[in-house]
Amino acid sequence: MKTQYYFNIIALLASISFIGCNDFLDERSDLKLAIPETVEANQALIDNYNVINFDFATSGETSTDDFYLAEDDYNGLIYEEQKRLYMWKSDHVSPTIDAGNDWFYCYQGIYYANSVLYNLEKYNLNGNEANNVRGQALALRASRYLDGAQLWCLAYDKSTSEAKLGLPLRLDPDMNYVSERSTLEETYQQILKDLHEAVNYLPVNSLSVSRMSKPAALGLLSRTYLFMGDYSNSLKYGLEAISYKSSLMNYNNLEVNSNYPISNINAEIIFRSSMRYETHLLPAKINLELYNTYNDNDLRRKIFFRKSNTGEILFKGNYNEYGGLFNGISTNELLLNISECYARLGDANSGINYLNDLLKTRWITGKYITITANNSQIALQKILDERRKELLMRGLRWSDIKRLNRDGAGIVLTRNLMGETLTLPPNDLRYAIAIPEEVVKLTGMKQNER
Repeated sequence: MKTQYYFNIIALLASISFIGCNDFLDERSDLKLAIPETVEANQALIDNYNVINFDFATSGETSTDDFYLAEDDYNGLIYEEQKRLYMWKSDHVSPTIDAGNDWFYCYQGIYYANSVLYNLEKYNLNGNEANNVRGQALALRASRYLDGAQLWCLAYDKSTSEAKLGLPLRLDPDMNYVSERSTLEETYQQILKDLHEAVNYLPVNSLSVSRMSKPAALGLLSRTYLFMGDYSNSLKYGLEAISYKSSLMNYNNLEVNSNYPISNINAEIIFRSSMRYETHLLPAKINLELYNTYNDNDLRRKIFFRKSNTGEILFKGNYNEYGGLFNGISTNELLLNISECYARLGDANSGINYLNDLLKTRWITGKYITITANNSQIALQKILDERRKELLMRGLRWSDIKRLNRDGAGIVLTRNLMGETLTLPPNDLRYAIAIPEEVVKLTGMKQNER
């Protein structure tokens, strides 16, 4: 009962922590009795799966080109904000709390992490177990800030990052100060700082993949540096992560005709987290052009997809069997990070070798056609093509489009719906999704430009 009381208090705090509610602050002194003072109580706070591992952002996935909505699906969306987000409308639209507010869930997770870090310091909780909890909280905070930066910030570019808007960096649970946006450089440096510190505290093996571990934090470092275009460091930490865990599933051992062919508990998951459940993303309708890029001997064609009664291609390759779309850290993502970084750094052979090691577990035994490349540019294109196919509906495509367009890929997104054709050109300001207007009004923070 006491642990549940802690959860209720923290959940209430989280719901208003980013808006500076003065009425609630008047009661803050009476809440100190409910603050967990033991390592076990703080571990319990970040073992709250529904807050820590669930409800990661969906706005980016909704905005990508991996799936489409038919007219009936679009009309069936409950909230106008979701419709306008899907169509990349240029006004300041972002889901309200009623529509499922990614901002709220992001900062709720951050508040939990901040509360645990505060408690550990406040009550002088030290030792191996306390450090493990400290490392988990740091990595969890970083994961939420990284997730948020992919939505509400433009692509990271070292040459302009000091001038671009980042996120409000709340680093403790104190509600007495108003949120202000940092620079993009400050946001990414905070993410890196948290992750590097977390690596020093975390064990190689956690009690569950629902808890952060050393390879999970290293995997997040690889992902972060990849988004930043720092390929040497992305490669370094990707290799270090898979030195602890590199196992892959052999798709030949999966039941291809099952509606849930990939188990929640599988050899590739290093850290389990998932996006918020959205009916328009589960099951997602996949563009036929993308589906046709999978070879008939590629088992992903059957494991990732099924056909509806009306012939539509529906996605079923979720690594999170019973919830929202998986967006955690896994060995297949890290192998693709490593493969891409080798190619970008001029080592085409190593890049292609890592790619082949992954793909041969995806094809029918004896049918795999080994990929070759004469130079790094050819290797890179083949790796990026396979990255999209392998990491479909994983919450990574929006970030990938942004970073690739930053580097000159020229990817133009197009939607055709309701007799209207809309496009999203490369590096458009709409790649930084609008902060919910209710948050802007309550805090006075600067809204993203349009």
